Amino acid sequence: MNTKRLAVIGLTAVVVTAPAVGALAASGDDHPPTLIETVRTATEAFHDVNNATGYASLGACVSGPEEGAMGIHYANAPLIGDGVLDASQPELLIYEQRDGQLHLLGVEYIVLAAQWNDPAAGNPPGAPVLQGQLFNYVPAPNRYGLDAFYELHVWAWRDNPKGPFADFNPDVTCAEYAGEVTAGMDHSG
Repeated sequence: MNTKRLAVIGLTAVVVTAPAVGALAASGDDHPPTLIETVRTATEAFHDVNNATGYASLGACVSGPEEGAMGIHYANAPLIGDGVLDASQPELLIYEQRDGQLHLLGVEYIVLAAQWNDPAAGNPPGAPVLQGQLFNYVPAPNRYGLDAFYELHVWAWRDNPKGPFADFNPDVTCAEYAGEVTAGMDHSG
């Protein structure tokens, strides 16, 4: 092969691979965390429900016969009522009871629609968006007895075949839920 041809091949290889190498370098630690990564960081300690200080069980396991389940919700009432969305402070933790243990699955963010839509709050019009994820609107009356609200589930600790932000997870079940009979499961204090 002649030198000119080798130089052209070498230059072509550099031109073709440089963008890919640059993209790999840029995807290192310089990218902002995804919502799933933020949830994992914020809730790592809550795998042990005894560390979920400020959260209390709502006393039920939410299921849907054709859609799987949402699981057992542990709510932080002051966060639900504050009108603020903070990815590092989810309003609800979601657990599943299996083999007599509670397993952390993910979180749910909730903000009351009246609080979010209040012009004094200074929020943009429409449904909230948190780290690129659009919230769902739940009108009143609803099964939770709440005023209209916006919500977003994040399945950070359990894969969901319907996607990481779907409400119900077909791989979650309420079959073993027997209520919170173990002492210390109310962490609201």
